[in-house]
Amino acid sequence: MTKRMVIMLVLVGVVFGGIFGFKAFQNQMMKKYMSARGIPPQTVSTTVAQEQSWQPELSAVGSLSAVRGADLSTEVSGIVSAIHFRGGADVKADTVLVNLVADSDIARLQSLKAAADLAASTYRRDKAQFAVKAISKQALDASDAALRQARANVAEQQALVDKKMIRAPFSGRLGARNVDVGQYVNAGTAIVTLQSLDPIYVDFHLPQQSLSVVRVGQEVDLTTDAWPGKRFSGKVAVIDPKVDVNTRNVRVRALVPNPDKQLLPGMYASVVIDSGKSQKFITLPQTAVTYNPYGNIIYLVEDKGKDAKGKPKLVARQMIVTTGSTRGDQIAITSGLKPGDTVVTAGQIKLRNGSPVVINNSIQPTNDPNPQPRDE
Repeated sequence: MTKRMVIMLVLVGVVFGGIFGFKAFQNQMMKKYMSARGIPPQTVSTTVAQEQSWQPELSAVGSLSAVRGADLSTEVSGIVSAIHFRGGADVKADTVLVNLVADSDIARLQSLKAAADLAASTYRRDKAQFAVKAISKQALDASDAALRQARANVAEQQALVDKKMIRAPFSGRLGARNVDVGQYVNAGTAIVTLQSLDPIYVDFHLPQQSLSVVRVGQEVDLTTDAWPGKRFSGKVAVIDPKVDVNTRNVRVRALVPNPDKQLLPGMYASVVIDSGKSQKFITLPQTAVTYNPYGNIIYLVEDKGKDAKGKPKLVARQMIVTTGSTRGDQIAITSGLKPGDTVVTAGQIKLRNGSPVVINNSIQPTNDPNPQPRDE
């Protein structure tokens, strides 16, 4: 090995030794600094764990539909001659809504009625003559058949005239009309929608495991964003006798009184059904729980006395808990926590076991079992 190579190796050793020496000195100084100053405490918000009454419930999103609803249309073609309703009005069953031009049909009806009257007179005369053996039984039967044929023709023509008079098939509220006077409409043209609004159906789906706690007549509550803060009550009317093979859900239909007609077909609603007896659970804001594959974690705040300056020494301790169902902003804790424990509700992302903490409860996460949307 040459002298030059030896010098280069010595220089490399000196450089690396200086680097490692500096790092070691830096780490030693940091440890001294941290032991002198201590780990800075993290600011958190807390709540005291308490037991609350917890009503088990099932929730779903439902769709509203009318008990009776139809888009009214004509069976025959014709020209609109009169409109007898106002859009948005409530009407009774059998109310005449629209007339089509039927002058020629009415005239033919009168002609057929006259023919039927003549056939009736002929039959009465033939019946009297048959009684005195003046005519044969065959002649009387022919008169009877002619009378029945004439009356059938009248009934057929009357039905055609009636088809040109569109009536409300049931009581309900009308929508906006789709035709005008003088307009020619084809058979099947939608004229107006008619919806019966009180009561109203709400259809929703529940998983098959809920069948054991749902029954006909059970009360349901529903809310909709169209009427914030208002709850509507009804009862389960129908549970489908089959489960959807694709989703394993069963359809449930509830009947909801709607006297003020605030609920409309086609709206969606949040549906809640009580599914058992009320129980006592410790509840926390959902923000207090950190979810991990190996278990759900909360942080408790423990009082370790006072520090060297006489201030309270608070530290965080990690705790694995078993969680239950959720309700609004809350979650039920079924094990791992006892009433009176002080639990961190915000700021735990900065914590680890034994971290010193400072409590600031000026801002708290929401903890409402039944939150409602607010316009701000």
